[in-house]
Amino acid sequence: MLEKIARVRLLVVGDVMLDRYWFGEVSRISPEAPVPVVKVERIEERLGGAANVARNAAAVGAKTALLSVVGDDEAGRSLSRLLADGEIDAGLHVDRAIDTTVKLRVIGRQQQLLRIDFETVPSHEILQAKLAEFEKRVVEADVVILSDYGKGGLTHIAEMIRLARAAGKPVLVDPKGDDYAKYAGATVITPNRSELREVVGRWSSEADLFAKAQKLRAELGLEALLVTRSEEGMTLFSEGETHHQAALAREVFDVSGAGDTVIATLAVMLAAGANWDEAIRAANIAAGIVVGKLGTAVVTREELAAAL
Repeated sequence: MLEKIARVRLLVVGDVMLDRYWFGEVSRISPEAPVPVVKVERIEERLGGAANVARNAAAVGAKTALLSVVGDDEAGRSLSRLLADGEIDAGLHVDRAIDTTVKLRVIGRQQQLLRIDFETVPSHEILQAKLAEFEKRVVEADVVILSDYGKGGLTHIAEMIRLARAAGKPVLVDPKGDDYAKYAGATVITPNRSELREVVGRWSSEADLFAKAQKLRAELGLEALLVTRSEEGMTLFSEGETHHQAALAREVFDVSGAGDTVIATLAVMLAAGANWDEAIRAANIAAGIVVGKLGTAVVTREELAAAL
């Protein structure tokens, strides 16, 4: 199956962001306020959001294309450079009216002390141009991932799902917010436990979760619904059945970006011909590896092969 991944053509669309890390030493408390003083010694930049999904897919060997919107700024140019370094075919539409989304994290003693977000919503004209490019690119892809981070880049998501399904392409969606109606018709959506709870309410037992998940899956016309459940592993609900993978026992260092790894691995495995059981097993193993790394990180094909 891993051999076949090299032939998979994946199209990722969604909200991209630049993850910026300031690493430093903390040796004293500020005299101005009861906060630690961080003496910054190292700065790192990584791909975030949909760009991290694309980076994860490329790291396991899939031919990966990315469609998104950035601002005409230094952060947008950094994103473009990082995508090129990762051998990702990036179609970045430049919107001069916005700032590229940046998440700045301040790290002291290997712990996150503060996160600062910079973001603005893309303009209508740029989103229309992106939709037109999607219509051209989708026919060349084997599988489509729509990575929704709620930043406004997937305003036309319902139309994208319609176009992809009309072209016979599986569509995987990483959802955001409490309105899942816009994801109707997708192949599978991958909410985490708290995101699903926002939509279907709390559940009292596994049977209750099964009923709520299957009801939502049927309402949206999905083939499957994959719920990532932190220490409880992940459960996939398909037509009348479930597939569960227990969490892998390992030290959790950082969960940021783990959902990106899950959906990227799931997509490339399905496109390579895996069944649901095989695909979620690989995705679960990949997630177990990536949470042991600091920040938005990736699992390489070699790491995944060794773990499998």
